[in-house]
Amino acid sequence: MSDNTATTAVEVDGAHALFCPNPNMPIWSSHPRVFLNLDAHGEAKCPYCGTLYRLKPGASVAGH
Repeated sequence: MSDNTATTAVEVDGAHALFCPNPNMPIWSSHPRVFLNLDAHGEAKCPYCGTLYRLKPGASVAGH
């Protein structure tokens, strides 16, 4: 079985809470909102749709 998920990551600035689906996704492809934590490499993958989120170069995650 092949993986048909997009290979292009959505770049985020780390200033706000990260969630998926993001506001740029079409409503027809929506799924329940899930909040994501970036890993040590600055990446997170949505468990529903497989969208990959990546911290922009030079950006840092804002503290709580």
